[in-house]
Amino acid sequence: MDRKIRVLIAKVGLDGHDRGAKVIAAALRDAGMEVIYTGLRKTPEMVVEAALQEDVDAIGVSLLSGAHMTIFPKILGIMKEKGLEGVLLFGGGIIPDQDISDLEKEGVGALFTPGASTLDIVSYVKEWMEKHPRN
Repeated sequence: MDRKIRVLIAKVGLDGHDRGAKVIAAALRDAGMEVIYTGLRKTPEMVVEAALQEDVDAIGVSLLSGAHMTIFPKILGIMKEKGLEGVLLFGGGIIPDQDISDLEKEGVGALFTPGASTLDIVSYVKEWMEKHPRN
């Protein structure tokens, strides 16, 4: 890939805990990716609009609120409406294994739980991009 991978990191909903999102953003940036961080309390619509404006390759959503079964499908739906099917949607937070499985079946990429290695997250994004290159 000739250009840098562009990743949007977002905090959706009322959850005000963004330390994990900032750690992931820094790890991706340190790995050579361009990272845009949305800040706190964004809506799914705001996240997808930012992804469109920034022409990102991936959207990473951090959720600790327990609303993952609503938020991820909503973002996926808006992404499809806006023609972002080729953009990776991945995330992390406190998400039960069964919910992770269900969300992945719906089309969400990998979901990382607390304690996940930042190296694993960086590797995942890079490997996904190699398998799904964008122009």
